[in-house]
Amino acid sequence: MGNPAGRFAVRSVDPFDDGWDTGEQVADGPATQVTEERARTILSKNASPDIPFDVSLNPYRGCEHGCIYCFARPTHSFLDLSPGLDFESRLFAKPNAPELLRAALRKRGYRPTPIALGTNTDPYQPIERRYELTRKILEVLDEFRHPATIVTKSVLVLRDLDLLEKMAEAGRVHVYLSVTTLDRSLARTMEPRAGTPERRLAALDALTSAGVPCGVLAAPMIPALNDHELERILAAARENGAEQAGYILLRLPHEVAPLFTEWLHAHYPDKAGHVLSVMRQMRGGDLYRAEWGRRMRGTGPFADLLRRRFETACRRLGLNRERPRLDVDAFRIPVQSGDQTRLF
Repeated sequence: MGNPAGRFAVRSVDPFDDGWDTGEQVADGPATQVTEERARTILSKNASPDIPFDVSLNPYRGCEHGCIYCFARPTHSFLDLSPGLDFESRLFAKPNAPELLRAALRKRGYRPTPIALGTNTDPYQPIERRYELTRKILEVLDEFRHPATIVTKSVLVLRDLDLLEKMAEAGRVHVYLSVTTLDRSLARTMEPRAGTPERRLAALDALTSAGVPCGVLAAPMIPALNDHELERILAAARENGAEQAGYILLRLPHEVAPLFTEWLHAHYPDKAGHVLSVMRQMRGGDLYRAEWGRRMRGTGPFADLLRRRFETACRRLGLNRERPRLDVDAFRIPVQSGDQTRLF
């Protein structure tokens, strides 16, 4: 994977065993470098009709998990950094995210809607253990009785089980575990620094056993590589307590397409041609098309079959029986020093 020279001097190395056998011979990646930035705003509004949230929050830019397929990689280009290794090793943390969130929620006229965490990069990636920004954000949301959704691949989410239990009891949180494959070898190659599939399922079980409503996101589905696992992933998630499920077809926007193609030929040369051929058949002849309503699912016979398989499996397993609703009515602005006392 290509990578330009770096410009940042702040370095940190944060090793962590996320369930992998330490005896495996896996090449070490570059040392993680974290740059702290003072964000000006923290809430991002969504105008895309095919995304199930209106507002999102990302305390980090870049993601240490190193998933080759990550659709967020091109965002590093805006920083004059590589969507390749830079995206997974030159990270940005927003230490003022909790205070920005608190200020945003206190603004006159603010109307609560569930805030989505983990929409661009994983809020529980390894550097969260040091910065604890996601936990501090959850503390602010709990203080304001504000609902949230979380998508993660990391078992670190269990660190915040005390907060998640409290929010779940009040109907203000929903967690999705992203499970791409149950094949350890494929997972290790495709998502080198994310948790093992077994650990993610165990985290799902621990969350649901504690009363936290959870779902599974089988994403991305890659034709001729992991799509045959769709039903098995859904079944395993259901066995561990998942009530909701979703899937997304592989997305290859901008620089992700050449990065993924290079990776595919390097690691699965015998499958590469077939994978890319089917992808083009599901994307109208291209590797990717970004039209709303089609970018998540694709088009054509293969895309239709994948959709029908998903729907059939969900019916059989009892997934997605009810659409989860998060409570926005209990939102309140807590009184702080200097606030004007209310008459009523």
